[in-house]
Amino acid sequence: MTGEIILGMDDLRAVTAFAAGSAAEVLELYEASHPSDHRPRDAIEAARAFAGGDRRGKALRDAAWAAFRAAQETEEAAADQAARAAMCAASAAYLHPLARPTQVRHILGAAAHAAYASELVAGNAADAATGHLGRAASHASPTVIAVLCRYPSAPPGGGRVGELLRILDQALRAETQIGPATGS
Repeated sequence: MTGEIILGMDDLRAVTAFAAGSAAEVLELYEASHPSDHRPRDAIEAARAFAGGDRRGKALRDAAWAAFRAAQETEEAAADQAARAAMCAASAAYLHPLARPTQVRHILGAAAHAAYASELVAGNAADAATGHLGRAASHASPTVIAVLCRYPSAPPGGGRVGELLRILDQALRAETQIGPATGS
């Protein structure tokens, strides 16, 4: 299926706000080991600015790429995933109106990377990832869920992040809870 999906600016802003919220939850994992590197924080702030009404342009795209470079430059797995979550938050604004499963990564990628970062910092404890996914699911607005449901289900592959992405995708489509959704 490769048809076109109707997306309004309000849809993109809602998806981006959701992604920024997910990424912000694990930002400290990056900043604890890289206190002078503000690239992931800048990406989340750029995503929040877009979600709040700023225009979608070069600065947002550049912030996403900078966060991606930050992820590539760190040797710490949890910090890498936290920076990737920030990159996904800024990239969420560029969700394409194409009915392709890969587009689900623009919607849920930040939450999946953040969940994996949580899992890694907890010594690969899967319940840390499911806890993050549960919180993310509880913060998904009706608009985010409606946008997600316009797309095919998340694609196979992608390692652990892909697995977490599919768990969240299935839960949001079914509007079911993923593990305990405590804390924020």
